[in-house]
Amino acid sequence: MKRRLLCLLIILNCFSLKAQYNDSTFYHLTLSATGSLNETNTGNAYLLNNSLNFGIKKKNIVLNSTSSWLYGKQNSQLSNNDFSSTLNFNLYPGIPHFYYWGLLNYASSYSLKINHQTQAGLGIAYNFFDKENFNLNVSNGLLYDNSNLLSNNRYHTYRNSLRLQYRIVIKELILFEGSNFLQNSLTNGNDYIIRSTNRLGIKLKKWISLTSSLNYNRMNITRSENLNLTYGITIDQYF
Repeated sequence: MKRRLLCLLIILNCFSLKAQYNDSTFYHLTLSATGSLNETNTGNAYLLNNSLNFGIKKKNIVLNSTSSWLYGKQNSQLSNNDFSSTLNFNLYPGIPHFYYWGLLNYASSYSLKINHQTQAGLGIAYNFFDKENFNLNVSNGLLYDNSNLLSNNRYHTYRNSLRLQYRIVIKELILFEGSNFLQNSLTNGNDYIIRSTNRLGIKLKKWISLTSSLNYNRMNITRSENLNLTYGITIDQYF
């Protein structure tokens, strides 16, 4: 019963339907907590996802920080204890649809068998479509990856990081949004990372929407992956 009540209180998620930066909004703050619960006669499982996001826009640069924690158990056995914190920036040089990006990321993941992982890199991005109701973006760059795996294997490598990002808004009520990464090691063809997040939102009011998110991650070097479906309510504020 406590678990049911806890999951019923999970009402926040981490993306907006309509709000965005403009000439009078410079900050973006999102607090989120989503989850899922499954109980049967033979077992139970639950998953909690918490995150904090903060963004700043100043002239031709946007700076974002994101921290998230995914925790879950299945039949009282730990299934997820995954933490990630990212600092990234977009630099707009004045060329239409084009910008530079950079990031610094730290992660640890029980489900992907990672003790610690640090990534840092730079790259370029291009908006093939950049309209209010439809955006399609492709970016590419080079990352340095320094990892410590649960098998006590320490290694580092350089990766090519390719991302496909999209955002579709239908009649200002429904949002489809996704960010999908493929990160290949430049020295080992069997060492690649897939990160995929795709979301559906239905707006209730200007700042509240019902949301559902499907996340898939694979760390091929550890032969591990996870697939998570969470749902909740978004509260997202620009100011």
